[in-house]
Amino acid sequence: MPPKQKNELYKESARKKDVRTSNIEAAKAVADAVRTSLGPRGMDKMVAAANGEVIITNDGATILQKMTVTQPAAKMLVELSKSQDVVAGDGTTSVVVICGALLKKCQELLEKGVHPTIISDAFFKASHKACEILESIAIPVNLEDREALLRAATTSLSSKVVSQYSSLLSPMAVDAVLKVMDPARPNLLDLRDIKVVSKVGGTIDDSEMVDGMVFDQKAAKSAGGPTRMEDAKIALIQFQISPPKTDIENNVIVSDYNQMDRVYKEERNYILSVVKKVKASGCNVLLIQKSILRDAVTDLALHYLAKAKIMVVRDIERDEIELISKTLGCLPIAHVDNMKPEKLGSAALVEEVEVGKGRVVKITGIANKGRTATVLLRGSNKLVLEEADRSLHDALCVIRCLVNKRFLIAGGSSPEVQVSMQLGHWSKTLQGMESVCVRAFAEALEVVPYTLAENAGLNPINIVTELRRMHASGEKYSGINVKKGTITNMLEENVVQPLLVTTSALTLATECVRMILKIDDIVPVR
Repeated sequence: MPPKQKNELYKESARKKDVRTSNIEAAKAVADAVRTSLGPRGMDKMVAAANGEVIITNDGATILQKMTVTQPAAKMLVELSKSQDVVAGDGTTSVVVICGALLKKCQELLEKGVHPTIISDAFFKASHKACEILESIAIPVNLEDREALLRAATTSLSSKVVSQYSSLLSPMAVDAVLKVMDPARPNLLDLRDIKVVSKVGGTIDDSEMVDGMVFDQKAAKSAGGPTRMEDAKIALIQFQISPPKTDIENNVIVSDYNQMDRVYKEERNYILSVVKKVKASGCNVLLIQKSILRDAVTDLALHYLAKAKIMVVRDIERDEIELISKTLGCLPIAHVDNMKPEKLGSAALVEEVEVGKGRVVKITGIANKGRTATVLLRGSNKLVLEEADRSLHDALCVIRCLVNKRFLIAGGSSPEVQVSMQLGHWSKTLQGMESVCVRAFAEALEVVPYTLAENAGLNPINIVTELRRMHASGEKYSGINVKKGTITNMLEENVVQPLLVTTSALTLATECVRMILKIDDIVPVR
């Protein structure tokens, strides 16, 4: 039996250590990439795709989604910001930054020889305790209080490119959510009931909330059909007004002209009969769904519809059908024989209006309108419009968070400092390694005020030390006022955010760190 080599065991554990280190390093690199875009003074990123598409944003989830990340552990951070986007909609940058800071602390603890499982369990306890601390400093909010909702929406918009328009976009977001919300069941709030139509041209100041509905499509007027209809009866149809086709490709050989004429005549009669049935139901505005198999509506059909004084809007997307029928109170009609007056929606006015360079169809004065809202966004170019759309989405999500969990906390990194301080006190009551790990968790949370101060061009060390001192003396709402470059009471400055954003950021970041910690090997599969 050959003598056993001494260093066999050591090599094995060294490899495990390498995998863990490389995972942590990769994840930290991703966190550092988005770190500079945190907060109201954060920088924006220009994301250039391979196909030449350019996006300007400082929304953490968008940046990470577009980044090409190959390392498996770094991919977890991308997923992390996605899940924060789903849960809270805001705080997507903070969650990644916190995760990076926690990983940095893990690395220090691992180098001191602490076992990963011990770190993982202690972090889990600490994150639970942190959520309890946050709940203890949260302020309950009433949904009737429009001001509180406005403050939260404005805070969310303050870190975006379009922050100077927050006085316009915040009320829009709040009103849209309150319109869609069912007071009887407020937690079933679906943001898909809010339709955002973006049109290039004009400035963001020209954006408006439309009482009614807006379609991005133009009215079909190639055959001289009407583009304005008062006292409209609207039908949403899913059948085609075009000559029927066979399901399989086939050729009909016609040898003489009489037969040709007969084919055309049949087509004409078929279309005429459809148009007559449409007219008979009393409908005067047709919304036609896009069709894949054959033309949804032919020129001939448009001609007859125009003769019958029926306004046509075609190419309605399939995924908009539900929203349209909900808003207009009409039912989608799948076959021409089902055209009944009771299936139509009614509105005072349907007209085509000019918006910037393009045209949109606007429906106003809808009778028995469903719980939906439409926002028409304007912007000078595509990049600004897309960013305005994303920012509006974040503001809507923030209000949704407040509807789901009705508590507000102060912004400006004051909750993180408070949690960090209280966890530090709590760690002194614990024993052994657990105490060390909880203290590390508490220290990691200081990355948020540190980064905020750094991005605002202040002296981070001074600011964080001063914050600690003020929180220790019982001022639990003091945070960094980026605009004035000092520390002030955040509630007086109206900087607030929903409790859900911060609690979900802490829980999700901790979960992600625990996952990365427990991985000790990467096994490639053929």
